[in-house]
Amino acid sequence: MNGFKEFWSQYKGAIIGIIVAILILITRLHDLILAIVVLFLGAFVGNYVQQNKDFVKSKLKNFIDKM
Repeated sequence: MNGFKEFWSQYKGAIIGIIVAILILITRLHDLILAIVVLFLGAFVGNYVQQNKDFVKSKLKNFIDKM
């Protein structure tokens, strides 16, 4: 029994992480999580571009000129 307690205390985080990952895969929540991440990234990029229009415009112009 002492070996199990030691094993549990050492690998508790990994075991819980595996169980959570299995539940996410079984319930197909990873599609929802991916969609939410993409939405937040889109909002972040849109906000950044809006706040830094001139900087982004000049960087895009330089990038296109290099091509």
